[in-house]
Amino acid sequence: MTRRTHAAMTGALAQLAPITLEEVLAEASLQTRVDRKYLVPIATFVELVTRLRHRFAVLEIDGQRTFRYESVYFDTPSHGLYRQHVQRRRYRYKVRTRSYLDSGECSFEVKLKGNRSETVKSRMPYPLEDRARLTGPAREFLAEQLRTAYGVGVIDRLQPALTTTYRRSTLVDRVEHARMTCDIDLRFFDRDAAVDVLPNTVLVESKTSGRAGAADLVLRDLQVRPIQVSKYCVAAALLNPQLRANPWHRTLRQLTRSG
Repeated sequence: MTRRTHAAMTGALAQLAPITLEEVLAEASLQTRVDRKYLVPIATFVELVTRLRHRFAVLEIDGQRTFRYESVYFDTPSHGLYRQHVQRRRYRYKVRTRSYLDSGECSFEVKLKGNRSETVKSRMPYPLEDRARLTGPAREFLAEQLRTAYGVGVIDRLQPALTTTYRRSTLVDRVEHARMTCDIDLRFFDRDAAVDVLPNTVLVESKTSGRAGAADLVLRDLQVRPIQVSKYCVAAALLNPQLRANPWHRTLRQLTRSG
């Protein structure tokens, strides 16, 4: 991200009151939710935050408002989980570790697609040093989630597929208790390749319990429409051009054009 863009992001967030991590969890602990995702040019993002400044607060820890994240995604050698999403299977899921690099904390997460297209996320604490592999407890946790939600077992041969890194700011709507995450500096890589995307764009995710929230309404007014995007799926498609990627063709064009 350019210095100018980074300064614009920092200036926009400076308009917001701070909120602690404990307050974030109390205000907007949405584990079952509807996600709406947007690619927002930095100038539009500044306007979005300006319009929301009286009702949204931003997570602040030790004076920081943007934090480093790393996610390691797991899949089969033949990209079986990725193909579930391409084919829009009713029962599809993602498996990853999520590391908060500034605090050294890590979690193992399973993201399931619910019956009404909502995202259901379950997590457990995880050793940071194990973030690039599946331990026995992680496999047991995954098996339990799949049996409970889908009545199926774990796909064998799950292994690290790719890693995503980015910087994230988390905003909370104190009126509707919704959440908005804002990601910059996205980088995708695996053992063979790496790609940086969106140097002047913010990936905004609005997370609500159902209906469109305040952020969604402002973005609509700013002529920004939701897109279909999954960090894992677009990363896999960019790093493996031979994979079919029909659902994300428009998004991939935007990512590469913006990058």
